[in-house]
Amino acid sequence: MRGHQVTIKDIAKMLHISPSTVSRALKDHPDINPQTKKNVQDLAKQMNYKPNKVALSLLQQESKIIGVIIPEIIHHFFSTVISGIEKVANDAGYHIIICQSNESYLKEVENVQALLSSNIDGFIISMAKTTTRFEHFKNIEEVGVPVVFFDRPCEEIKADRVIVEDYNGAYNATMHLIENKCKNIVHFAGPQNLAIGIDRRNGFLDALKEKRYPIHDYTIQYCDTFKHAQHLIPELLLVHPEIDGVFAVNDETAVGAMIAIKKLNKQIPSDIAVAGFTNSFISYMTDPELTTVDQKGYEMGQSAAQLLLNRMQSYDDFEPVTKTLNTELIIRKSSVRI
Repeated sequence: MRGHQVTIKDIAKMLHISPSTVSRALKDHPDINPQTKKNVQDLAKQMNYKPNKVALSLLQQESKIIGVIIPEIIHHFFSTVISGIEKVANDAGYHIIICQSNESYLKEVENVQALLSSNIDGFIISMAKTTTRFEHFKNIEEVGVPVVFFDRPCEEIKADRVIVEDYNGAYNATMHLIENKCKNIVHFAGPQNLAIGIDRRNGFLDALKEKRYPIHDYTIQYCDTFKHAQHLIPELLLVHPEIDGVFAVNDETAVGAMIAIKKLNKQIPSDIAVAGFTNSFISYMTDPELTTVDQKGYEMGQSAAQLLLNRMQSYDDFEPVTKTLNTELIIRKSSVRI
């Protein structure tokens, strides 16, 4: 492999075992078969394998710690995911360390480096929406630490993941608005570098196309925060007063839109019906209560933790697993026109 520094992943590929098994064999872990240890150590020597600084810090015994990186801990969805992760991890004798990227690529990179240096046994990650470079995730692969992505997976990395039916959830929410006689619906969409943003946008558009609704140049608005929605609604309705429905990529954006709509003395849902996506606690604290798509956060966390445990406890290098959870449309008063 001239010109290429040998990694744990290279050794794993040649021996047809998992990178985590190679990592544990190099740690002289007692659970690894002695012959497997010898094969790994002999090949590492033959290939002149030299662990990098991060890998050196990992050549220790298991820490029984899982690193969790989320975009923002203040969001109810992510806090419910953490609860699900913690339940499964604790039951298996693991503890978790939680880091938040604050939707920053640079902060996410720092989190990955810090957790690797802390000798964690595995990662559970939801990617920041500003992340468009993936070297830090590739570094995790190279040192042989298992990783599971949830909600926002990195499409450049072959890893286990837990997602929900974003397309179907958006399609069903849009169909519900159509069934409630909305004629001019706009979608407040998420970033299109994330699969969730793309899938929810496509589900929305396909529902409109199926019902032969017109798609205007203003039908898609890239807006995925509470504050942005508050500013965008008055500007949008000033130019397009015919808008009578809003489907938002998340509940926080939907609530921001609702507050702005009410400030314009418009009635929800009779003037403008609103639906969100998440089923966070704020969805039933609004007036009227918000129709939303249940994203199954707790179940997602449990599934992500179980996938990681399966990966960490296996000595075989099996293909990445994708678990897709069903969504459920929760119908409340913000969208139901009598």
